[in-house]
Amino acid sequence: MLFRSIVLALSLASAQAADDGLVRMKLKKRSAHEMVADHLKRENDALRLALENGSAPEVMDMAKKSVMLRGSNPEEDFEEQVQVAEGASENIIIKDYSNAQYYGEVMIGTPPQKFTVIFDTGSSNLWVPKTKCKNCGYWFIHGGKSKYDESKSSSFKKDGSDFKIQYGSGSVKGFFSRDEITLAKDIVVKDQKFAEVANAGGLGVGYVMGQFDGILGLGFEKLSLGGANTVFKNAIDQKVVSQPVFSFALGDNKDGELTLGGYDDSKFKGEITWVNLSEANYWRINIENISVGSVSSGATNGIVDSGTSLITGPSTEIAKIAHSVGATHNIMGEYTIDCAKVPTLSDLEFTINKKVYKVPGKDLVIQASGTCLFALMGMDIPTGPKWILGDVFMRQYYSIFDYGNERVGFAEPNY
Repeated sequence: MLFRSIVLALSLASAQAADDGLVRMKLKKRSAHEMVADHLKRENDALRLALENGSAPEVMDMAKKSVMLRGSNPEEDFEEQVQVAEGASENIIIKDYSNAQYYGEVMIGTPPQKFTVIFDTGSSNLWVPKTKCKNCGYWFIHGGKSKYDESKSSSFKKDGSDFKIQYGSGSVKGFFSRDEITLAKDIVVKDQKFAEVANAGGLGVGYVMGQFDGILGLGFEKLSLGGANTVFKNAIDQKVVSQPVFSFALGDNKDGELTLGGYDDSKFKGEITWVNLSEANYWRINIENISVGSVSSGATNGIVDSGTSLITGPSTEIAKIAHSVGATHNIMGEYTIDCAKVPTLSDLEFTINKKVYKVPGKDLVIQASGTCLFALMGMDIPTGPKWILGDVFMRQYYSIFDYGNERVGFAEPNY
C-alpha cells in the first residue's frame, strides 16, 4: 500500500527511518505487574475505608475472599493487607497508575516542549498540564510531569476560553490555547487548539502516579469541547498525512505501533474486515451479540477505545459473565479469579457484522505476583456506549480507524 505514514511505536526512543519509508517512535506499554499493582492499591484503599467506617461483616468477608485468591497462605495474606490498610506495615509494594496501558511522545511549541500522552480513541481533546498546575505530580515520582510553558514558545497564541473535561476517573480543568503540535518529528500541525490544564485533582492519585502527562484524543469532533478540531482532523486538513486513516498494533507484553496516515500491511495477514460506525462521535459500532459459554448479551453497541485497558460493559451483564467463569466480585466492584482456573476459561466472543471476534479465555486475565485480575469490569454509562472494547480486545486484532469513511477495520495480526 502506498502512503506517507507516520508510525508511533508504543517505549520512549528516538524516531527511526526504515527502508519502507515509515517513521517509527516507541510508545511505552504498561506491564501486567503495574496493572495488578494498581488493582491492589485500589483494593487496599477500599479496605482501609471499610476499617475506618466499621463496615458490615459481609463487606469484610468480600475483601477477605478477594485476597484469598492470591496465594498459598490466604489467612496470612489477608492479615498483612489489613496491617497495610491500617498503616502498620508497608510490606506490600503499592503503585497507582492510570487505567491506560499505552502512551508515547508529542511535542508542543517552538522550540518543541516534549510530553508523554495517552493516544485515546475514546476522547477528542488534547490537554497537557501547564506550569504551576495543581495536583499535577511531584518531581520525586517518575521525575514529575512535563508542564507546558507558553512563555517559552514563539508559536503560542492565546485563546483563554474555559476547559473542563470529565473522564470516568475524574475531571481536569484549565483553559484553551493554540500552538504547533509535532508528532514523530515529521508531522507538524499548526495552530492547534489544545488545553492547558491548571488543576488535575479530579484524576486523583492515578494521574499523579501515572507515567503520562496528558491525553491526545483521537475521537470525532462531536466529542470535542470548545469547538476544537482534533489533532488528527487538523493533520488531515493541513495535508500533513496522506490519508484520513490511523491504525493500532498493540503488542501483547511488548511494545506496539500507532500509524498515522494509513495502515501498515506488514502488521497483519489476510483481509481487512470493515465495520461501518453506527455513529461518528466515539468509534461506535453495533454488536449483534457478546457471549461467554452459555451467557449472551443479545444485540447491543460498543466503542473501540485505545484509552481503556480493560473491556467494560453494563454491570448486570458483566456480573453474569463473571459468575459463569467463577470470578469473584471484590470490595471495589472489580473482579479477581483463581489463577488455577485461567487455563480452562471460555473464550469471549463478539459477533460484529455477522463475524465472530474472539478474545481467548487466557487473555481475559491480567496476571502478576500471584494475582489474577479479570479483564472485564462493570461500567454503566446512561447516555453513552454500552460496551467499551479496550486494549484487551484490540490486542487480538490489528485495528484500523478510517476517519474519512467513518468505519473501523480489523485484521489478523502477525506480530
